[in-house]
Amino acid sequence: MDRIKSMFNNTPQKANEEEYEPLTDDSGTIEGSMYCEDEAPFSWIEYSIFALIGVAMLWAWNMFMAAAPYFQKRFQSDEWILDHFQSAIISVSTVTNLVAMLILTNIQSSANYPLRINTALLLNAVVFVVLTLSTSYFLDVSAPTYLGFLLTMVAGTAWAAGLMQNGAFAFAASFGRPEYTQAIMAGQGIAGILPPLAQMVSYLAVPPAAEPTGQEDAGPSQEAATAAFIYFLTAVAVSGVAILAFQPLVKRHNRLIEQRMVEQLAESVTSIEEAERAARHFVSLPTLFRKLQWTAAAVFLCFLMSMFFPVFTSKILSVRSAEKSASRIFEPGAFIPLAFFFWNLGDFVGRAATILPFSLRHRPHALFGISLARGLFLPLYLLCNIRGQGAVVQSDFFYLVLVEFPFGLTNGWLGSSGMMAAGEWVADGEREAAGGFMGLCLVAGLTVGSLLSFTAAGI
Repeated sequence: MDRIKSMFNNTPQKANEEEYEPLTDDSGTIEGSMYCEDEAPFSWIEYSIFALIGVAMLWAWNMFMAAAPYFQKRFQSDEWILDHFQSAIISVSTVTNLVAMLILTNIQSSANYPLRINTALLLNAVVFVVLTLSTSYFLDVSAPTYLGFLLTMVAGTAWAAGLMQNGAFAFAASFGRPEYTQAIMAGQGIAGILPPLAQMVSYLAVPPAAEPTGQEDAGPSQEAATAAFIYFLTAVAVSGVAILAFQPLVKRHNRLIEQRMVEQLAESVTSIEEAERAARHFVSLPTLFRKLQWTAAAVFLCFLMSMFFPVFTSKILSVRSAEKSASRIFEPGAFIPLAFFFWNLGDFVGRAATILPFSLRHRPHALFGISLARGLFLPLYLLCNIRGQGAVVQSDFFYLVLVEFPFGLTNGWLGSSGMMAAGEWVADGEREAAGGFMGLCLVAGLTVGSLLSFTAAGI
């Protein structure tokens, strides 16, 4: 081990500028595009575990969105909080997430990515245990007090998301398999589909409510509290299962690193963690941006524009919602979750499609161009039935299938393509840093988009 340390001087290696050229051979093909030299053999079991990590990564966020009816009941005594709590949740979540990513991305040489993932999963589990208990206790606290408690919980899950995003993308990149990065993105898509689907089904399964009475101001109904209890408890279960499933992957990762170090140094390694850290290159954020500028910009713009969709989706109603004879599926309580479902279904299909052979990962300029073109979807929302005031295009099919679904589809495909491309444009020892950097770009896009989306909040 001392000989290993002496070879690397126990100091992160700084890459020189000549190293930051596209890794191409004489034919112009990206040399490391499929990680031919040291990629790990593909495994569907490992792919499934990374997909589960992706589910756990965004499950907390989607649970907060799905529990909105419960939060409305908790805040009904304060009109200002009732109108602004969703914006507060989004802002606290994205800003905290971005701060975490900025800090973690600058800690490369000493990073323990498996520890970050495990810590994030454990933190999520603890937060949602507390939230689960809150559906049965302290129900009489004031709306401002509960808002402070809720935003603290949101900040905790956002910090966990930062740990997991930085750790998971870097950890997946270390395997040298772009499919594993795609698995994380696909898992995030699954986490987006299930909550709105469950919310829509639960709404349709419950008979129409009776006329409101004065007793409703006392607090959340038993049905809302029970639904929230199930939502939060499910998040605890998802985190727990992910923790258990992740451990074999850590052992597989350690064996892979040991094998690579043995091949490179022709001797056994007694400390996987130290050997792995010694082999890493220190890569500054400006250097990573120069190398991945078009790919990073594509991911940033992709998620920035996508943050406008929740603002429009929560306000657009079915063109048949005013018809008394219409099915309950066209009522706001079911139609709005249905619209979220269509967007997230498209997002999932787009993420899953990136595992197919056809790809634009080697054309970062094209990815950037497509990310700009996605802005054309935003004016289409203005043609729909915003706040029930009438639609230019009198068609729910137009809104759900031609606006929501393709907007989500392009988000999933473009976002996954950009994340998968990052590892193909850097050297082997820089893949982890590139994965963490791209996660930072993703979160930065979400943060800026969430803040800009307030410009459309008054439509």
